[in-house]
Amino acid sequence: MKKMLCNCLRPLMLGALLVSTLAGAEVVPLDRVVAIVDNDVVMQSQLDQRMREVQQTIAKRGAQMPPSEVLTQQVLERLILEDLQLQIGERSGVRITDEELNQAMATIAQRNNLTLDQFQQALARDGLSFDDARDQVRREMVISRVRQRRVAERVQVTDQEVQNFLASDLGKIQLSEEYRLANILIPVPEGASPEAIQAAGRKASDVYQQLRQGADFSQMAIAHSAGDNALEGGEIGWRKAAQLPSPFDSMVGSLSVGEVTEPLRTPGGFIILKVEEKRGGSRMVRDEVHVRHILLKPSEIRSDAETERLAQRLYDRIQAGEDFGALAKSFSEDPGSALNGGDLNWVDPQSLVPEFREQMNNAPQGQVTHPFRSQFGWHILEVLGRRATDSSDQLREQQAMQLLRNRKYDEELQTWLRQIRDEAYVEIKL
Repeated sequence: MKKMLCNCLRPLMLGALLVSTLAGAEVVPLDRVVAIVDNDVVMQSQLDQRMREVQQTIAKRGAQMPPSEVLTQQVLERLILEDLQLQIGERSGVRITDEELNQAMATIAQRNNLTLDQFQQALARDGLSFDDARDQVRREMVISRVRQRRVAERVQVTDQEVQNFLASDLGKIQLSEEYRLANILIPVPEGASPEAIQAAGRKASDVYQQLRQGADFSQMAIAHSAGDNALEGGEIGWRKAAQLPSPFDSMVGSLSVGEVTEPLRTPGGFIILKVEEKRGGSRMVRDEVHVRHILLKPSEIRSDAETERLAQRLYDRIQAGEDFGALAKSFSEDPGSALNGGDLNWVDPQSLVPEFREQMNNAPQGQVTHPFRSQFGWHILEVLGRRATDSSDQLREQQAMQLLRNRKYDEELQTWLRQIRDEAYVEIKL
């Protein structure tokens, strides 16, 4: 009996001894789960780390820090959404290689005008480790690819939507050029007699002529304008053409910086506008070159030196009077142009390899170049013409397409994020 009693008490004594030992030790807090998210969890350490990052960002902006409980809830919700997207990426087989991640880190450093070592030092000064930053970038790259597959690929913009946007007032405002304007107003009182209107018109014409002869617009505005902004030299700030009354909306686009409009009659009097500066807009003039060439490629049966000699012989034959196009059809190894006599049609120089572009830019029109080497082989080329093409309409369409895609993407993304959040099992443990 005594032996059995001792055996029964031994665990109690051992427990008491353990408790007394731990009572004198320092309590070390362990990491804990703050949210269960489908098949994963968000840990307190993750929340604390992201809280520090967000607080530093808010402090750098000089903004007021929200209450701690509000910020904690916002950050935790962000971590939950990130975790859901990372789980989708894991199931979909999205992987970020070390090479891709290294390149991304180098790009971030370069954007901040830092070397990679300087970037690491800057992170350390902010209390962030390079490994933590690297892991966060990896997470963001995975999330970006998930969104590309699940959201961006579903966004479609039709040509009709683009044309409707370009024709809308909003489209005209967003894509139009901006002008910094100044004005001079020569007033015409309400109910003025024909003689008074004519006198105001003559004064406006006289001011306009003085401006054309070099008079300072600001001084003329101070001296003669009846506008509210006369003492500011007539300065009215930045305006888009669509924000101006007719016919100024159509006139300013044809003016160069520093030019002024003729006096125009308005209900308040005669107005002269000056374009002080321009910015934005979508006018783009692109240089194009009409060129043809003969391409000869080295191969296993023809060395680079032999290919160069063949190119030289063809050049000599062209110089002797043989037809460039006929020789291109017979010898050129460029499948895209050989059947057309080597004609590449009108091309943008920026779309060509540097060696070809340099030779083309330096070649006089109508003169055949000596054979030269590029990554594709040996070339002989002839420039047939040069022109400047106004690609403004194409550029505006591209800009409209991108604006509409971005708008649809933002709407689709928010819908998708709400959907995956609603469908997920999330239990907050905080």
